[in-house]
Amino acid sequence: MINLADLMWKNTVAQRQKGRQQDLEMGRFGALLFSPPRASDLLLDTARQASGLRAGLRRPHVGLRLQERPGPETRGFALLQGGGGSSVGPRRAPALRGWVFRRATVMPVLWRVFPLLQTEENQGVDADKVLGLPDIASFLNVVDEVLPSVTEPLPYLWCLSWKGIVCIFFLPFIFSGFTLKKSKEHLISGEVKPQLTQNRFNWSHLTPFELKNRSVGLQAESRAESTPYFTLGGHKFRIFGGSIHYFRVPREYWRDRLLKLKACGFNTVTTYVPWNLHEPQRGAFDFSENLDLEAFVLMAAEIGLWVILRPGPYICSEIDLGGLPSWLLQDSNVRLRTTDQGFVEAVDKYFDHLIARVVPLQYRQGGPIIAVQVENEYGSFDKDKYYMPYIQQALLKRGIVELLLTSDAKTEVLKGYIKGVLAAINIEKFQNDAFEPLYNIQKNKPILVMEYWVGWFDKWGDEHNVKDAQDVENTVSEFIKFEISFNVYMFHGGTNFGFINGATNFGKHKSIATSYDYDAVLTEAGDYTEKYFKLRKLFGSVLALPLPHLPELTPKAVYPSMRPSFHLPLWDVLQYLNEPVISDKPINMENLPINSGNGQSYGFILYETVICSGGELHADVQDTAQVFLNDTSIGILDDADQYLNIPKVRGCQRLRILVENQGRVNFSWKIQDQRKGLTGSVTINNTPLEGYTIYSLEMKMSFFERLRSATWRPFRSSYLGPAFYICTLRAGSSPKDTFLRLLDWNNGFVFINGRNLGRYWYIGPQETLYLPGTWLHPGDNEIILFEKRKSGSYIQTSIKPSFKIVL
Repeated sequence: MINLADLMWKNTVAQRQKGRQQDLEMGRFGALLFSPPRASDLLLDTARQASGLRAGLRRPHVGLRLQERPGPETRGFALLQGGGGSSVGPRRAPALRGWVFRRATVMPVLWRVFPLLQTEENQGVDADKVLGLPDIASFLNVVDEVLPSVTEPLPYLWCLSWKGIVCIFFLPFIFSGFTLKKSKEHLISGEVKPQLTQNRFNWSHLTPFELKNRSVGLQAESRAESTPYFTLGGHKFRIFGGSIHYFRVPREYWRDRLLKLKACGFNTVTTYVPWNLHEPQRGAFDFSENLDLEAFVLMAAEIGLWVILRPGPYICSEIDLGGLPSWLLQDSNVRLRTTDQGFVEAVDKYFDHLIARVVPLQYRQGGPIIAVQVENEYGSFDKDKYYMPYIQQALLKRGIVELLLTSDAKTEVLKGYIKGVLAAINIEKFQNDAFEPLYNIQKNKPILVMEYWVGWFDKWGDEHNVKDAQDVENTVSEFIKFEISFNVYMFHGGTNFGFINGATNFGKHKSIATSYDYDAVLTEAGDYTEKYFKLRKLFGSVLALPLPHLPELTPKAVYPSMRPSFHLPLWDVLQYLNEPVISDKPINMENLPINSGNGQSYGFILYETVICSGGELHADVQDTAQVFLNDTSIGILDDADQYLNIPKVRGCQRLRILVENQGRVNFSWKIQDQRKGLTGSVTINNTPLEGYTIYSLEMKMSFFERLRSATWRPFRSSYLGPAFYICTLRAGSSPKDTFLRLLDWNNGFVFINGRNLGRYWYIGPQETLYLPGTWLHPGDNEIILFEKRKSGSYIQTSIKPSFKIVL
């Protein structure tokens, strides 16, 4: 056991003999003077070597609680502990055992240099008051002024003078302050590697149903004695968030995914809000069924989760056009994501409707929404310096009162930052220098990692992305050590059902895969992963209360293989489509005069015209097109290859161009030019073709209802050309989740009972399509495939997804 008195004296004498000044670790306190020795000298000289005092204290940095002791002349001290605000009195603090200080001696020191702190333990009228870490210079001066000098070595701890006693008493608090005041600088420099906290977080009173006083929401706080931190309702709080997109998960499974988020140890769910799905046509809003945002948010509150909302208007999210509605592209002069009048007018009308739904769900209104993000990753776009402040004000004036934040990659933080709004960062892994941009603009605010990418999305034709579970655990552990709030992106990725997937274009257009598995903490089907169990164990080691029991797995099933019974060539289907558009020139999807003037958002579009000679065909195609003479395929066009040789024709023939929208780019300035279909004139030998019949193939539910009256042909294996195929899935009395395998099919879409499961494509990496059991009926279920090129033979099922190796 260290004899502190001897240690202090030896330190002082040794330094005097060397004739040098002691350089303090933090620099700002200057050098110490050692002749004659002062109590303050002894305190600071001993600080680094006496850190053992802190070993028995779980939270030595939070201050001193004053507790009345019996008798009019005395008052005792206790050290704060733990998340629940319990204390360690003199009997439980080994180095301080038995000491009760007379008020007349000690109080002058305390009241002159120790501020009263507001911490999570002393909020409220009846709470104990807590003394904070003093200003060091003031503390040293007052100690030496009030207490006598030490001139003799003190051989035993219980014989210390009052000066020595006070020094030893305050040593753990001063020492802890040295580290905490510099923790953010250490994070940037990488000089210090803190240990995982030994105190456990107790947020049981900080849940949507337990926290009744909603006058003070989520706030960023900064105190001289500690790292900046968040408070919620005035209580210290840290965000352990995970992303789930309600629009990518069947509504019937929302509760399951949210319960699994809670059971893992998270306290917050984050979600985007897709404008393109909620306002598919101008002024026509859809917040029903799987798009019921309010129901999702209220369900999160019921389960005990807070919500951070990311309403856009742009969200990226690997969704078509980054969540912007395609009808914005009708006017080629409108500049997206700027204060261009045409764009902000549309935003204002959308926000008028959306934010009116969000306001009652805010924290101060009794709801679970504790923060709202302003736009998304604007630093990477950065086309209009007035745009972000405009969106900020658009939220505020419609009643958003909770904490606002921005979210950008580390290299773009300064470009996307708004003064007065918390800047958050998106990162792939823990790196000290990643936080430097945040430190430069908001030193006194806590760090929030809005997106920690635990995996990545897949693109058709690329490798399947995976990320090591141990790396994820290590990174999250670092966040906790450095007191960083974070959001795991994605906790559960879900599925790009239908045509909602986005695309990338960094030299070549690449479509985002149907599966948004993301190698997330939960799989696409909501199953547990190694990452889940590692994070649950980690969170369990730092949370005060036991985690909830794990929800049961969603059952899976393998169903009998299915062989199509009938097929219907595309050319036979045209009569069941809506009335075609007749035009002299090609019209792109967005400008088709359909859907009450809002154009076509997704799917396919077929152009028919007549040619009477062959030659070199040129067409501006977005994204890919099959070209036919009558019913015969003669070639493929896409945005990279826009020329095709047309063979000589006898007489006049029907030229057909079937164009697929494979997803609009969701990131970068290229969102401005994402019109689909034929986007310019079509020529043969530089002569423009005229006179088009244009069919829209949006493949909505109503279309498949009309197909039931069609005359289907018996199934023919290896049929060439675009066609629909129908078969039956027999789910029995209790339908369960499964995965469809279409290994010998080429490229197309699958519809189950009229619902679009998404795209399949032989190029991989995705080889299966997730089929939620909740979308199946007991008994027989109708499956329709739209295959673009060549039919396969069978459709199989599996209880697990599969991914192919892409060479």
